[in-house]
Amino acid sequence: MKISRNKFDKLVEDAIASLPDEFAHWIDEVPIIVEDAPCRSDKDIQDALGFYQGPSLLGRLENSGHLPPRILLYRNLLMDACDSLDELAEEIRKTLLHELGHHAGMDEEQLDQLGYGSLDDDSIDWDVDGDSGP
Repeated sequence: MKISRNKFDKLVEDAIASLPDEFAHWIDEVPIIVEDAPCRSDKDIQDALGFYQGPSLLGRLENSGHLPPRILLYRNLLMDACDSLDELAEEIRKTLLHELGHHAGMDEEQLDQLGYGSLDDDSIDWDVDGDSGP
């Protein structure tokens, strides 16, 4: 599916506004940048819908002198992965939560358990408090 850049940016804004408090407070620390696609030199993330760049919160305590963290959302890949506007909005939110999870120091297994894993996982659990399971 394809939508305008302005409409996509509005979906990102809506996703940010809907973040649970446990994740929302990091938005001030981690800029969200929308790019069309990963840089060609980033061969490891060519199929990624988003990417967290920077040390985790725990890593920041150990490593000073790094560039500030940021989250990249890849607009074309997100649009290509979705068939409807609702699915795109959900995938943007899920990708944003996934990348904020990396900022918090979560690994892929932990993110999968919360339901923020791969695109083909239909059992998304938006409850980050752990009150309900996927």
